[in-house]
Amino acid sequence: MLALRLHPDRRLRLHEEAVPAPGRDEVIVRVGAVGLCGSDRHWVLDGGIGDARLEAPLILGHEFAGVAETGRYRGRLVAVDPAIPCQRCGPCLAGAVNLCLDLRFAGHGGTDGALRERVAWPERCLQPLSEAIGAVEAALVEPLAVAVHALDLAGTLEGATVAVIGCGPIGLMIVALAHAAGAAAVSATDPLRHRLDAALDFGATHVVEATALGDERALLRAAIPGPGYDVVFEVSGEAPAVETAVSVAGPGAQVVLVGIPPDDRTTFGASTARRKGLTLKLSRRSTPSAFRRAAALAEAGTLGLGRLVTLRVPLREATSGFDSLVARDGLKVIVEPGAS
Repeated sequence: MLALRLHPDRRLRLHEEAVPAPGRDEVIVRVGAVGLCGSDRHWVLDGGIGDARLEAPLILGHEFAGVAETGRYRGRLVAVDPAIPCQRCGPCLAGAVNLCLDLRFAGHGGTDGALRERVAWPERCLQPLSEAIGAVEAALVEPLAVAVHALDLAGTLEGATVAVIGCGPIGLMIVALAHAAGAAAVSATDPLRHRLDAALDFGATHVVEATALGDERALLRAAIPGPGYDVVFEVSGEAPAVETAVSVAGPGAQVVLVGIPPDDRTTFGASTARRKGLTLKLSRRSTPSAFRRAAALAEAGTLGLGRLVTLRVPLREATSGFDSLVARDGLKVIVEPGAS
């Protein structure tokens, strides 16, 4: 089978490899679609993400779906949860499997991801889907689950004023979910105009172009009445964005940090956050419950997730997809391993 590996020199190379042999409780999935994510961008540009570094050739790709070739879902389209919790540590036994102390994650560390024609994956991580959607939309279930989990951390949004800082695909999904949850206002900011246009399309009531001078903070505050937003989602990971999130949050507000900082550091003005009595929550991937609800939302089609996809390429042309990911000239890039 064909597989794409990122090497320690940060070059992507195609390889012919054997189909992986399934281990205990694993099944074979023929990969239909893989979404490229901001974390994949970190791997390519930075040679790692957070405290994980690229030490050996790695197959990236953790947003994926395909058709199960073995197991009880054989022949069915499945969305694949890329997280494999150990099910033995304290957080796992307490039900917080997204905080697993020995988690394996597709396309991260030493665990190969989905940019290949077939994967062997635990059957318990598969979510079967109806024929209402195809593999491309099914590959969006994982990032949607991240957005769903972020909203879970924020609590009830009905009637709340919400700001979303960073309008990549997950930020746009948060915009759509906040709008659907009945938020009184959803303001969104990003430095890229095409992302702001998409935010309006997904339900934002106000959009503000982020600038190096930080003018967006005043414009965001002016977009709603009162001293600040009830809930702020920071989804870019950049230090100025975190400062903006703290700046536009109102007294007693919740700030949910979803973005991953490129240098593994998050900073903000402590005095501002303290005076406002902010609650800061850091979002860690998603949960099995969020994944199931995301799958149901994707099947329902009410969010129109397909609008996020701006480029589809076969595996042999995946490097052009990564070029688009790095340039941020679109929204969501999908690689289709089975396409010619």
